[in-house]
Amino acid sequence: MPKSKVRKKAVYTPPANKQRPGTTPVKVAGPTHPVYITVMLGLMLVGLAWLVVNYLAGDSIAFMVTLGSWNFAIGFSLIVIGLLMTMRWR
Repeated sequence: MPKSKVRKKAVYTPPANKQRPGTTPVKVAGPTHPVYITVMLGLMLVGLAWLVVNYLAGDSIAFMVTLGSWNFAIGFSLIVIGLLMTMRWR
């Protein structure tokens, strides 16, 4: 049986610069600071606590009575701000 010809092709060597020409290097950020995580979790828990207190004892607390339905907006906005902060968490 005849032998097949061996191709004499140079071995591929990638270019030394791994970036595409004309691009700037991307700086990868490290992990999130523990204070950020504490504030994020704190906002979500304070929002939840605000809603629970409003349901259980909202009629007994004077400033919550004056806020009325705004208590829901305050509680849910604190929770949403905490959840939005999770998008920056690394």
